[in-house]
Order: sequence, then structure tokens, then C-alpha cells
Amino acid sequence: MTELVHEFTSTLPAPPERVFAALTDAAQLRAWFAEYAEVEPRVGGAYRFWGRHSYATPARGDANQTLTAFEPSTKLAYRWPFGGDDSEVTLALSPKDGEAGQTVLMGRHAFARAPAVVRAKEMVDDLWRLIGANLTAYLTGGAPALLPDFGDPKPEIRLSIVIDAPRERVFRALLDPALMDRWLYGKARVDARVGGAISYGWHYKIGEREVDGGPTRILELVENEKLVTDWPDWRGDPEVPSTTVTWLLADEDGRTRLTLIHGTFPRAADFSDYPLGWQGFFEGLRTVAEDRA
Repeated sequence: MTELVHEFTSTLPAPPERVFAALTDAAQLRAWFAEYAEVEPRVGGAYRFWGRHSYATPARGDANQTLTAFEPSTKLAYRWPFGGDDSEVTLALSPKDGEAGQTVLMGRHAFARAPAVVRAKEMVDDLWRLIGANLTAYLTGGAPALLPDFGDPKPEIRLSIVIDAPRERVFRALLDPALMDRWLYGKARVDARVGGAISYGWHYKIGEREVDGGPTRILELVENEKLVTDWPDWRGDPEVPSTTVTWLLADEDGRTRLTLIHGTFPRAADFSDYPLGWQGFFEGLRTVAEDRA
């Protein structure tokens, strides 16, 4: 196999020293990144992370990561035996120009040989999107968006909120295009029946590929209780199996408990940054359903 180099850039909602601490303090790593973590803050020191939330590293004996650079508030690099494939991660931090309290993170994950998995390039990209989503959520609110269980044979994203509105109002916000456009920011189209077409009106490009993102078909529909749609690959790859998105509504103390289950993922790494994205849409949906916008 040929080498694989994945590069990415993101803006984080905290100054560099705060981000560096989240990346290097073992207690903080255990809060947002790994079930277990040990850090020896020096070049050549251990940078171990393992457990359910770490890719291909379920036990401490599998955790052989070591630091290759350690420059406080500026740079962190470590060797990561990635499921048997040697790799090195480099994370460079700098203040964002003109934006006090924000950090630009430039990342590089280099493999001498690409991991021997299906869609290796996409998997590494999605894994870092998931890591970035959890770091962003932690820096913002003190908790990760969703820690994956890489040992789960049927991984799924499950999120829940309580909305101060009746189920009928919440359900309508899931299927009424005029309301949907206010929290999905597209041009929704809906044929509200089982087998009917549904579109959030999202259109974008991934490389040279034109993609219509979001759902295409209603799979189940129980008025004011349940909505299930398909969810094709966000990159628009027809060879990737579609996932499913389920919305469940239940009464709770005069309000509505809304639960989202995004499931049938082939592997937990495929969660990508969906958890953080869904949390953002949850807040928009709540605002619309509670008629605050």
C-alpha cells in the first residue's frame, strides 16, 4: 500500500494554552477523548490513550504512543501505532488573528503505509472530524459531543433533548418545510408518507462530486411519535451503505422528549462530526418548536 497523509485545519473556541492543556493533561484527555490516558510531558515520554473510546486500542498493552514533540501552547506530536500501522500525528497551535480567545489548529496524520481498512482515507478523515467535534464541545461546554465505543458491533449516535412544546408542534417542525427551513437552513421538500421523498435542500461539492446531502426517503412515519428516514453517505459515494436517522417523540412533564438515533453505521469512526452537527440542529429545532424565532 502507498503512504497516506491526512492534513486538516480547524478553529477552536479557546486560546492556545487552554487547547494545549486539553491535549496534554491526562485528566482532561479522560474527560473528552479517551477512557484512559497517561502523559509524560517530554519528548520521548509516553502519550498513552486506550479503552472503549480509542480506535484499535482497547487495552493498556495496546497503548504504545510516544511523544515526538512537546512545545507548550505551540506544538504537540506523537507516534501512534494505529491498529498495527505506524503513524505520526502533529498538531500545531497558533492564536487566530483578530479573534481573541480562539486557536487555529493545523493537524497532520502521516502513515508510511495506509491502514489496511476499507476507505482508509475517508476513515482517517472522519476519525479526526469526530475527535475535533469532541474537543470543540469540551472547550465550549466542558463535555464531549459523543464518545464512541469502538468495540460496539452496532455503533449508533443517540442524542436526546427536552423541548418546551407539545409533541404535535415538534413533529410538525420535523416535516413542515416552512418550519424545517428555519432550523435546517435549506429549501426542504417533503412528501409526508411512508415511501415519500424528503429533502433538506442541502447541496454542496466534495472534491469534484456534486452532493445532495441529507435524507431522501421516509422509511417509517407514526404521527407525533416517530419518523425514520434514510441518510446516504455525506460525501455522496454511492458505494457506501446508507445509514438511518430515527426521531422519537414522547411526553415528559408537559413537554416533549425528542430522541435522535443515527444508526446502521459500518464502524464507529464513520460518526465523523455528526454528533456536534446534530447537537447544533437540536438547538435550532428547539428554538423553532418553542416559537422563539
